[in-house]
Amino acid sequence: MADYQRMRDHMVEVHIKRRGIRDEHVLNAMRTVPREHFVAEGMAEFAYEDTPLSIEEGQTISQPFIVAAMIEAAEVRPGDRVLEVGAGSGYAAAVIGQIAERVYAIERHEALAASARQRVTDLGYDNIEVITGDGTRGLLEHAPFDAILVAAGGPAVPQALKEQLAVGGRLLIPVGKEFSQILCKVIRRTEAEYEESNLGAVIFVPLIGEQRWSEDGRCAASNHKPGASRKQSLPEMIAEAAEDLPDFDAPAFGRLFDRFGDRRVVLLGEASHGTAEFYRARAAVTRHLIAHRGYTIVAVEADWPDAARVDRYVRHRTASEREEPPFQRFPTWMWRNTEVRALTEWIREHNAGLDALKDRAGFYGLDIYNMSGSIGAVLAYLDRVDPQAAAVARERYGCLTPWQKNPATYGRAALSRGYAQCEQAVIEQCQALLRKQLDYANNDGDAFLDATQNARLIASAERYYRIMYYGGAESWNLRDNHMFQTLQHLLDAKGPDAKAVVWAHNSHIGDARFTDMGATRDELNIGQLCREAFAGEAALIGFGTHTGTVAAANDWDGDMQVMRVNPSRHDSYERLCHEADKHRFLLDLSPGKHEPLRRRLSEPRLERFIGVIYRPDTELWSHYSQAVLPEQFDAYVWFDETQAVTPLGPEHHRGMPETYPFGE
Repeated sequence: MADYQRMRDHMVEVHIKRRGIRDEHVLNAMRTVPREHFVAEGMAEFAYEDTPLSIEEGQTISQPFIVAAMIEAAEVRPGDRVLEVGAGSGYAAAVIGQIAERVYAIERHEALAASARQRVTDLGYDNIEVITGDGTRGLLEHAPFDAILVAAGGPAVPQALKEQLAVGGRLLIPVGKEFSQILCKVIRRTEAEYEESNLGAVIFVPLIGEQRWSEDGRCAASNHKPGASRKQSLPEMIAEAAEDLPDFDAPAFGRLFDRFGDRRVVLLGEASHGTAEFYRARAAVTRHLIAHRGYTIVAVEADWPDAARVDRYVRHRTASEREEPPFQRFPTWMWRNTEVRALTEWIREHNAGLDALKDRAGFYGLDIYNMSGSIGAVLAYLDRVDPQAAAVARERYGCLTPWQKNPATYGRAALSRGYAQCEQAVIEQCQALLRKQLDYANNDGDAFLDATQNARLIASAERYYRIMYYGGAESWNLRDNHMFQTLQHLLDAKGPDAKAVVWAHNSHIGDARFTDMGATRDELNIGQLCREAFAGEAALIGFGTHTGTVAAANDWDGDMQVMRVNPSRHDSYERLCHEADKHRFLLDLSPGKHEPLRRRLSEPRLERFIGVIYRPDTELWSHYSQAVLPEQFDAYVWFDETQAVTPLGPEHHRGMPETYPFGE
């Protein structure tokens, strides 16, 4: 039986209070109202996630933080009479009713109004009246109101609503274009005077009604909000600050990143694990930093033993006879592709001219060993003993991402009994697999670093596999802590002057504190840990795209496909970059650079994250998360249209020397 009160308290502490809501009236009301009674059937277990949820008539219930933020901004107090426009399921009205003396909630859908009315009645909330009607007209017969909250957006403020405010009353309404709205607050100072202010960017469903809206609504969204530099739009400001990127092979490409060349660690991200431009750009920067700035560590989001095989190749070390070919497990295309092959060949050639092994650039894996192989072992075992549990596991493993929001795939808190009964056997199987694969390291005399790293992996395997089995923030945090500690061990082993280039997904290298990951789910990442450990000696560089193709699967352990990437959403950072109308550029987001732009970009927006799984049909749920771009990254690299990586198959290996790490 779910402990909804505990879930409610957690929602208030983590999703609401931690994000800045301080009004005790609001916090207490949110702790009181059972949100599970206001969501669609079958969605109760997700009621306290900070996310919108579907309700009847194709509508949604707003995320809890938005409900709390609007009520706080409207300064709802005991004794107030409040009008809510867009009652939906009745949840916001119920929360307001815990504070105000009387609440009138208008809903244009009769079926929604009826169900909302029934819900508040069932819960004994007798100070709330749900009315079917046109919210743009307000509710003149019950005016004036001390506060009016509108849960839908239009191009301007309806005059009827302004006129129904009491003197001193507050009106909260999203205003602007469909995907570019601001939250407008209107205070009625006198019978004829109104004060209006902009509370920041929001996205709401359209406000629909018959009332003719005023043509002079001063809060209407525009491309020249107060404080913008020379009244420019955000895309225009991005275009002005953007630095054009030359061809990947041009020396000038790498030189653009010299501004970060004195950092101890340069972290290079990617918005997907299957985009050629991201790999080619990172390779160009890496080549420059190795050749001209003294970097000797290339540390990547890959398994240590697989990367060690590549390292032996690029540093001209003797390969072990017992080694298997690297990167044979799902997702093979992530590191077995032509772009990575070109970089490893370049590093090997560069190292050939260096006599001392310590001066040669190495290739190292940061990741906890063989997550994909272990998942494969879990699935194979469950397929044999409990196919239903295997189906649940496949859904869960397909969504091992911090940005995943789809309740239908990641939120299965109550797993089948068979799944739980399999746990110990699966963990033992994973540990046995790990020991077998790492046994050869005991006889690898060259690399004490290899041996100690593999010992660390063995020590942490049981805990990692256990928490990975059930998912959640703890498994993500253990993984990124492990990657960061591995990076620290590499830097320590190479000496005080060692410098590292890190390749990982944007979700790993962008500071988690400025995304939903850290703000609402207590997740951290290697980018945050590097900033905390190295301060200004770490550079975090993100990558993004608007559309194109990507190499990905639609489920864990599925076949790789070249998929079409949906054009970016209108309410995303990616759409702002697309509308800058520049094909490829570097945007320096460092403090002190382009400060007016950094301030404008600091309003939280959606950002897209595609891993090895891409589900374009559920893209909003599956691949977008809130972020603050100029705090998340020190720089952002943009390619408007991108192409999928080219995976290496047997046809690519003919004629290659047997020592080549990708050979069969």
